[in-house]
Amino acid sequence: MDQVKKILMIGDPKDLFLGDCSLPGADAVYICMDVIEGIQKAAGENYHMIALDIQGLALKLGAILKGLREVTQARIVLMSQIYDEPVARRYIATDSRSCYLADDYVICPIGWSRWLNDCGLGPSNLEGHLESSQASAGIDIERRLRELERLATEDDLTGLKNRRYIREFCRQILDHAESDHGRVTLLIYDIDDFKRYNDEYGHATGDRILCEAGTLMRRCCRGHDVVARIGGDEFAVVFWDDPQQGSITGRDERRHAQVDHPEEPIFIARRFQRELERSELAELGPQGKGTLTISGGLARFPQDAQTVEELFEKADMALLESKRSGKNRITLVGKGPMGETASSD
Repeated sequence: MDQVKKILMIGDPKDLFLGDCSLPGADAVYICMDVIEGIQKAAGENYHMIALDIQGLALKLGAILKGLREVTQARIVLMSQIYDEPVARRYIATDSRSCYLADDYVICPIGWSRWLNDCGLGPSNLEGHLESSQASAGIDIERRLRELERLATEDDLTGLKNRRYIREFCRQILDHAESDHGRVTLLIYDIDDFKRYNDEYGHATGDRILCEAGTLMRRCCRGHDVVARIGGDEFAVVFWDDPQQGSITGRDERRHAQVDHPEEPIFIARRFQRELERSELAELGPQGKGTLTISGGLARFPQDAQTVEELFEKADMALLESKRSGKNRITLVGKGPMGETASSD
């Protein structure tokens, strides 16, 4: 039998796993609660994988990962809570030196036994007696489970996150923001008169419009903001404070309760409106360019709402106010509609 793979876990397993962490395979996982000690341990021993809990490490995660890369050839996997997923994704991409800082990430909490199996340390892997046909069947089941998980969190038409995901993300990010004095702004928007496009051009064209609108919004947002399609032609975006990211407006905005958070969400929403104006929308013919508009509503935490339900309710109310005011507008709770598309901004 091949030598059992060794994994170094940097962080507290209680924050990351569901189930009994004493199941078979646990003796191949070495726990290190302290990050600096973990880097030293990674340098001194040969591990197959380093699993790093990134909770609370946003400001120094880049430096930590570079430190690990310098001392080990092990596969580096980020263990991320759902609200840290945008941060984790950033480090899967290449840095300026075209060097991957992390190889993959896992959304936690995750079942302990399932994680061991994913790492090649589950009971079947350790016993080494499965027939190849059984192993192949197990791989196929695992692939199907992963696809079901993707379908549970993604919108199958646009590839954006879905309603279930964004509400859970919002719940976690509100808890995080409350303890960290952070700010969260929710934008809910829909496409003005979308039913007309479906009726005149057909549902296939309507679907392409939804996909294009989703792609444009994701392109306009910052990397850590989360965009979702929550039903029909309705979308939601969660804007939240990431201490590693600068201001998209070019200003040196410090996170502070007195700073009006919607400045950047408004900037992004208006940029999105401009992108829609420039979109060719070839499916609509020569008159398609500049015809697509949106109406949206913005609500803030903690100023306007204290819970996920309240935040969605307030943003919905602001969206309705945009519709009543003539559409093609963004309304901030308590501030009223902020005008038409920002082509003149």
